[in-house]
Amino acid sequence: MHNRTTSSKRLDISNKDQLFAADKQRDIALCGRSLAEPGTTRFSRQGAHDPTPTPYFILESLFSDLEFFDDSHLLDVGCGTGRVLSFFVQSGLPGKATGIELDPDIAEYARAWTRRFENVDVLCGNALEMPLAAFTHVYLFNPFDTNVLMQFIMKIEAEARRSLTLVHMSDNGETYSYIGRSGWSLLRQGEFQSYRTATGRSFHVYDCPQHFSIWRFDPEA
Repeated sequence: MHNRTTSSKRLDISNKDQLFAADKQRDIALCGRSLAEPGTTRFSRQGAHDPTPTPYFILESLFSDLEFFDDSHLLDVGCGTGRVLSFFVQSGLPGKATGIELDPDIAEYARAWTRRFENVDVLCGNALEMPLAAFTHVYLFNPFDTNVLMQFIMKIEAEARRSLTLVHMSDNGETYSYIGRSGWSLLRQGEFQSYRTATGRSFHVYDCPQHFSIWRFDPEA
């Protein structure tokens, strides 16, 4: 079992530009490239949103109390350039991680740096068309419209064969999509908007709060 992750060094960070620069340096140290600018999606008509890299300090908080085992398998839906996959590797979490990205160019960007890691891979495709039974953890940073999200939730419900933990980040709230559905239980929720420095001062990272919720789905409930 493993549920400990790396910690950000906050001593030299006092504004958003420095925070993003530190994240970029952390990207390059592992991946040899920045993961900060995946670009704009070409698939908005299919309900896809622009891929958005999650800052490392948020990933540290979200994953801090999640348990991973040797047979765990994390799926990052709309993985973009692979920031979550980078965090997975840097944290030394056991198991495997897979990213799926609809845009072929962005998927190839992520695939180029993940090829050297045996426990990480990137697929180009639609999450609604891939089998989900193998996954134990799912990460979503608002990758698609609500109607696509509902289809994805129903696909999990139809295919999951064991308990699954899902982390959902969104700037417009998402708990209503899960509440009242059989098998789903809310583990934790909250918001991210600001970063607290080592001196206790805070600065905004986002213009508006980014809500998160962490869910457990039990197919036998």
